[in-house]
Amino acid sequence: MDILKIAAFSDGDTGGNPAGILISDRFPNEIEMQKIAADVGFSETAFATPVENGWRVRYFSPESEVPFCGHATIALGAALALRKGNGVFPLALNQSRITVEGRQSEGVISAALQSPPTHNTPVTPELVSSALELLNYTYDDLDLRIPPSRIHGGADHLVLALKSREALASMHYDLKAGRIFMNRERLVTILLAFAESNQLFHTRNPFASGGIYEDPATGAATAALGGYLRDIAWPHGGRIDVIQGEDMGMRSLIRADIPAVPNGSIRVSGTARIMPD
Repeated sequence: MDILKIAAFSDGDTGGNPAGILISDRFPNEIEMQKIAADVGFSETAFATPVENGWRVRYFSPESEVPFCGHATIALGAALALRKGNGVFPLALNQSRITVEGRQSEGVISAALQSPPTHNTPVTPELVSSALELLNYTYDDLDLRIPPSRIHGGADHLVLALKSREALASMHYDLKAGRIFMNRERLVTILLAFAESNQLFHTRNPFASGGIYEDPATGAATAALGGYLRDIAWPHGGRIDVIQGEDMGMRSLIRADIPAVPNGSIRVSGTARIMPD
């Protein structure tokens, strides 16, 4: 079984978030896909099979299927560019239809996805308090210019903005407690963000719902963040750049282009690198 290993949102020849990619004529059954994802051991593995006018795609973490994964979509775009040539590839997901563009030029592989529609909903003070307690923060750590919210760009995330880079670096939590909390609240990740400027963010993404302590690059959460910043009239100037994974030694670079259309798709892009077997 030819499983490609590609790090999406890489920083040149380093960093990025590894994803497994299996392109085949038909899907393995669900039990096999779950086992493959667990054996690969990355935060997600994407499975793609050709259908009329594009590709049917499913995403599995080591412990569960997820509705959408940004970094695995970027990795898939890179894989399709390598196999099929540069182009824009329509993707049919479990709950939506999107596209990914893959390109290679002069030894650099890049990809850009158009996210599912974005939206956000308010969260209760009780949920915020529970999340802060889980992650060993207090209300004084929050940057309330970006209020806590449930944000969506293909999957649900809780966003907590922090006042300082030091607070972001101090994040720690119990994985089992995080899994219970995220599964109970139906959150794929918690997005912790520090705004260095209006257009430059540093983020971390606990991913206990998938059995992963932390994701080094999270395209779905970045898309959701971009949509949320648009909705709260943050002065983003049409795009944000995100640095993620620094605190785990996997520096990753993500760009999100933010159109003015309410609830619209966010373009999330970055480079990718092929990982050795």
